Amino acid sequence: MAFLDFLLNKGAISSSVADDVRMRVETKGEQMDSALAAHGMNPDTMLGLRSEYAGIPLRAVEEKDVSFKVLEYAPEESALHYKFIPLAVEKGILEIGIVDPDNIGARDAIQFIASKLDIPYKLFLISESDFTETAKKYKGLSGEVNKALSELETELDGDDETVASLEAKSDDISQTQIIEDAPVTKIVAVILRHAIEGNASDVHIEPLEDKVRVRFRVDGLMHTSLVLPAKVQSAVVARIKILTTSMKLDEKRKPQDGRFSAHIEGRKVDFRVSTFPTYYGEKVVMRILDTGKGALKLEQLGMRQEDIAIVREMLDRPYGIILLTGPTGSGKTTTLYSMLSEVDRDKKNVVSLEDPVEYNMPGVSQSQVRPEIDYTFANGLRSILRQDPDIIMVGEIRDKETAQLAIQAALTGHLVFSTIHTNTASGVIPRLIDMGVDPFLIAPTLALAIGQRLVPAICKGAKKERLIEGGIREMISQQIKDLPAERQMLFSEKTFVHDAVPTADCPSGTRGRLGVFELLRVDRSVEEVILTKPVEEEVYKAARIQGMLTMKEDALLKSFDGSVSFEEVNML
Repeated sequence: MAFLDFLLNKGAISSSVADDVRMRVETKGEQMDSALAAHGMNPDTMLGLRSEYAGIPLRAVEEKDVSFKVLEYAPEESALHYKFIPLAVEKGILEIGIVDPDNIGARDAIQFIASKLDIPYKLFLISESDFTETAKKYKGLSGEVNKALSELETELDGDDETVASLEAKSDDISQTQIIEDAPVTKIVAVILRHAIEGNASDVHIEPLEDKVRVRFRVDGLMHTSLVLPAKVQSAVVARIKILTTSMKLDEKRKPQDGRFSAHIEGRKVDFRVSTFPTYYGEKVVMRILDTGKGALKLEQLGMRQEDIAIVREMLDRPYGIILLTGPTGSGKTTTLYSMLSEVDRDKKNVVSLEDPVEYNMPGVSQSQVRPEIDYTFANGLRSILRQDPDIIMVGEIRDKETAQLAIQAALTGHLVFSTIHTNTASGVIPRLIDMGVDPFLIAPTLALAIGQRLVPAICKGAKKERLIEGGIREMISQQIKDLPAERQMLFSEKTFVHDAVPTADCPSGTRGRLGVFELLRVDRSVEEVILTKPVEEEVYKAARIQGMLTMKEDALLKSFDGSVSFEEVNML
């Protein structure tokens, strides 16, 4: 009742009004604001007095002034429960609107969130009505889904027969349009639409003990976007299986793969679907392949001009093999398409063998492997060699047979691009040898090995300088000590690295991702090393003498110019 005493001492209310308000609050459980309003106190006046009492500035808020990105600072559940909401980030300070500054739980929740994010914050008092309107932004995905869930309650009792009956209504499905009439169909459609709008690369639908968690992978990181009741899990999975037309509804004991296409927000998007049986039901992961985006230029990948020049030089060769390496999700396929976009597809016969075809590339004869009918990379590559190709792209070298065929294709006058799973560019050569390819065949055919990773890119206007001194200077010195002196000059004269800082338009300080690369050119000295059946360390030493920069060093150069945070350098 401290606020009531404040009003009384200030002369804003009489003692009789104070007594009546106190009685209403304590005995009837009435809200203090409504009790004061019953005595004629204007809401705006009340808000101004509460601001003065709490020592917190008053702020009027409109829904349009608060971005979706800013809302990501506070979980929806906490914000709605405690009635506070992130408003903006100004000069590195998170501004938060709060309805009741006296709520200790709300204060503690805000303090916890700010400390976890390691960001200072400032409170502003906002009206209940402004909070209610602004908080509607949280309801984008969950609101649409909850509406469909309420419609579903009367149709779904959770057993498999009901699920099958419900989904049978949607048998007539266009391959290019998601229908949104039945409740389950709406739920799936809304999830997919929000994934596209949020630039997600993958959608994860995960059954847990008492719920179903929907997560989106955005810029390489997983975010929980929605929680569904456990009883809708079977229906949602069944709906997705029906969209693929190839997955079996009644097969829940083993993994299945499929794909489907849809027009969402005027764009044709492909979804690659994988199911996996877990203890609580089938988990679904959908990889989003936006075929309409087209290939990026090498410059757009994040390659430095020096590396672009090397790649273009290799692409001008009449024969040889270029191999990309890195973990799943490191952007290898995107780089392959970028290289394809660089070649003259009008004057050369370009053929690709992919699993799946992720982007439509004009001027390229694209083919998708189908292992279930014995159309594998190896068998497909044999057929391609009878198609008079100049340039061949093979999605992945997975086994000895494919590796040997790719090398033979390069030996017989073809330029071949492909990917292979190793951790570094230096690991490509030992990997090929382990697969059974003879070193004397690798040496004259392998032209270039590229290792790559993806790292968050700093937003424009969201970077701050950090002086290179002490531990940072020592780390850089140790990192580059085995490089030739002229290459060390790229690093030794720098004064600052950069860190990402939050802004109003970019709450995390980063948006999107850039590639970091290491390029191993196979020159005469590296060829000699290949013939000795080297381990990775021996290849690495030869590459360093050549002047190869590692992915970590490439990221460091990008931190010098402010495109990548120094924090990301330390994670490579």
